[in-house]
Amino acid sequence: MIVTTTPTVEGRKVTDYKGLVSGEAVIGANVFRDVFASIRDFVGGRSGSYEKVLKSARDEAMRDMMEDAARLGADAIIGVDLDYEVVGQSGSMLICIASGTAVTLG
Repeated sequence: MIVTTTPTVEGRKVTDYKGLVSGEAVIGANVFRDVFASIRDFVGGRSGSYEKVLKSARDEAMRDMMEDAARLGADAIIGVDLDYEVVGQSGSMLICIASGTAVTLG
């Protein structure tokens, strides 16, 4: 399945719009990961543990969105947008939402 943030796929014509599709992933923040991330923030550098969580959430949300599009008979998703939010008590959960328009291409 072609997935793109652009409103078109170069060299291909959209023949049918199937509708809006989305995928969501909610991941809890681990207390130990928070402690190590705060140490990393204090001494500088990237927080690999949080980067892994963000990637995992993105991958899961994208996979759900593509499954949604496949159920509609689409072969591409255009205009994809990724949103990240912190939710839950004390910001203890991370949510990633992937959304786009499912289409068929000619």
